[in-house]
Amino acid sequence: MKLLDIRKLCEQKMLELGADSFWYWDVGAFVFAGDETTVSVSGKQYVTSDRIINENDIVTIDLSPQNDNIWGDYARTIILENGVVVDKADVNNVEWRNGLQMEDGLHKELLEFANIETTFEELYYHINEIITENGFINLDFMGNLGHSIVKNKGDRVYIEKGNKQKLSDVDYFTFEPHISIPRSKYGYKKENIYYFEDSKLVEL
Repeated sequence: MKLLDIRKLCEQKMLELGADSFWYWDVGAFVFAGDETTVSVSGKQYVTSDRIINENDIVTIDLSPQNDNIWGDYARTIILENGVVVDKADVNNVEWRNGLQMEDGLHKELLEFANIETTFEELYYHINEIITENGFINLDFMGNLGHSIVKNKGDRVYIEKGNKQKLSDVDYFTFEPHISIPRSKYGYKKENIYYFEDSKLVEL
């Protein structure tokens, strides 16, 4: 199966499930595999390659559906071994398994660290420090870790250096570290949407 086939399947399924369009440059699914998983590029420049997925491969899928101008945003890293998608706990490739575990750990750390007083910048520095301490690197082409959920792409604010806004100043935000280890061919993504409920950060 080619990456373009996966993109088409994802976009068709999202439309079947109620999406009426795709908010990020009209691309519903950003799909990468193998050594392309380290690529970080704006949706404006994204082109789905004609790469064929191997029997043993790593695939990242980032979805951006919307309905009535309400956004969804979700990304996962999928591992195939011997032609079968495997649960992260059963991945034999140690490097891939470690990458998935690191992503889970970063999302857990977000929930433990962030409160209604935490700023986007504070979260940026804290998570990037953990990424570095664990021997990983941040691959994002803008260096950020996520963004607010809004109705216009240009209104987004980011988990980035210099953003003094509090996380609680926005209704919803994404957390989506794109990470790798130095000199590796492989990258990892996991994205969820978060918001505060009764002053406690929760996953949507």
